[in-house]
Amino acid sequence: MNKTQNVTIKGTKDGLTLHLDDTCSFDELKKELDRKLSNSSRVQEEDKLLTVKVTVGNRYLDAKQQEELKDLIRRKRNLIVEDIETNVLTREEVQQLKSENEVVSMARVIRSGQVIEVEGDLLLIGDVNPGGTVKAGGNIFIMGTLKGIAHAGCNGNAEAVIAASVMKPSQLRISEFISRSPDQNEDDGRIMECAYVSGDSQIIVDRLQVLMNKRPNLARFEGGR
Repeated sequence: MNKTQNVTIKGTKDGLTLHLDDTCSFDELKKELDRKLSNSSRVQEEDKLLTVKVTVGNRYLDAKQQEELKDLIRRKRNLIVEDIETNVLTREEVQQLKSENEVVSMARVIRSGQVIEVEGDLLLIGDVNPGGTVKAGGNIFIMGTLKGIAHAGCNGNAEAVIAASVMKPSQLRISEFISRSPDQNEDDGRIMECAYVSGDSQIIVDRLQVLMNKRPNLARFEGGR
């Protein structure tokens, strides 16, 4: 009867992928991993550093166990752990993902001195007055006049966008990119426009119609997806 392999090593052009069984004990896994890495001809022969991607299937690894695996792999002379992938999420991670992908809608006017911040996308039905600020980890959609500050992708998402029925911002920010207030008269508000970061790292304000070409992933909202 053939013994089930708990560790499978596959070479790629970028390094190694380690597939670790998710049914055996963690101690068994470590022992077999250490033995197979020690006997791997590629690990022994390669002089250059190899990146290692580890997949553990439906096994949950706490921080201590992840560090044990990384330390075991790092002890081999030319291996660097790039990532450990698991299909298992903690309740906290699920809640965080839900928050980051949630569209928070509210109907109100954001007045001077007020700051509204959400983790996901913001849909505001109302105005942002001068001195008011709206911030979102994702996109910002304003069904009203934007005269204050809007900061989309505030956690580092440069793919985020800002859209408003009337665009008269005092400042636009997307991730770490900032656009100063445009020179315009009080009556020159631009109707139904959007802002996004271009390929040359500049915030561009353009017609709303271009958004589907620039950010096709926004179509995920169709049908509730």
